[in-house]
Amino acid sequence: QQIKNRYMKHILRYIAIPLLAVLSAACQERYVTYDDAEYVMFADTMATYPVQKDVEYFSIPVVSTVVRDYDRTFGVEVIDKGSNAIENHHYRLQSNTVTIKAGETRADVLVHGFYDNIEATDSIGFTLQLVMNDKLEMPLYGRQAKAVLMKSCPFDINSFTGYCVLTSMFLYDYSITGSYQRLVYTEKHPTEENMIICRNWINDGYDVTMRFNTADPMKPFVTMDPDQVASDEGSFFGTAHGDDKILVTNSALYDSVFYPCGSYLYLWVEVYVENLGVPVGTVGHFYNIMEWISDEEAERLMREEGM
Repeated sequence: QQIKNRYMKHILRYIAIPLLAVLSAACQERYVTYDDAEYVMFADTMATYPVQKDVEYFSIPVVSTVVRDYDRTFGVEVIDKGSNAIENHHYRLQSNTVTIKAGETRADVLVHGFYDNIEATDSIGFTLQLVMNDKLEMPLYGRQAKAVLMKSCPFDINSFTGYCVLTSMFLYDYSITGSYQRLVYTEKHPTEENMIICRNWINDGYDVTMRFNTADPMKPFVTMDPDQVASDEGSFFGTAHGDDKILVTNSALYDSVFYPCGSYLYLWVEVYVENLGVPVGTVGHFYNIMEWISDEEAERLMREEGM
């Protein structure tokens, strides 16, 4: 039951991530069309920003629709409504003003995030407001922005090696035992950087690999090379529709992401069948959670749960 509760918690967290992205994208689209009027605004009315251990500041952009030949300085204030992050505990503004230099249309509000005071599971943020002449406020867009803080831990591939609990919707749909969870052992790939090997991933005797994108903390994507054999067909389908190989790769429809602070990942996979390289059909796109646990917990699950 505890594992099931964790599963539901992760599903809700995963749903929130693309929702934030959609809201941010919608905000960006609002001010694409400009005219000769002068408006000043935050570039995004809502966005998520990484708080990293070795990065002193992150930037919240402020933009103008026109260029001026003189500096323009505006006040920046924190609004209590919509803010649950604590100023000078979770974050601190470098300055309560922002200046768009002459000849430019952008300036940045610099924010220091207190890495050690933010938990990986925190859902906190704050609302900023520009202090300026009302004539500079674009109708329907406003002068406020919500900044969501996300703790971004340094990536350590060792956090994704060892035993993990795989919760798979593919297993939920096709496992003959009715179990949608299994214990999987992972290890670093001997030659490929930021890649792990998942031993006996959805079926005994079949290993798959996964690669971690670490270049951008806001895009912690997981990918899988195509045409990996995850199982024979008979183990799940009872018969062979192709060449008796169940193939997997990461889904092109949904992003797969990892969380270095919590040593877990969400993986969308495409499952398909081919016959000597010729596509037979796609089984579907399936959601999976992989959560790494201690050796002691793995031993308990093997002993008490038969995993």
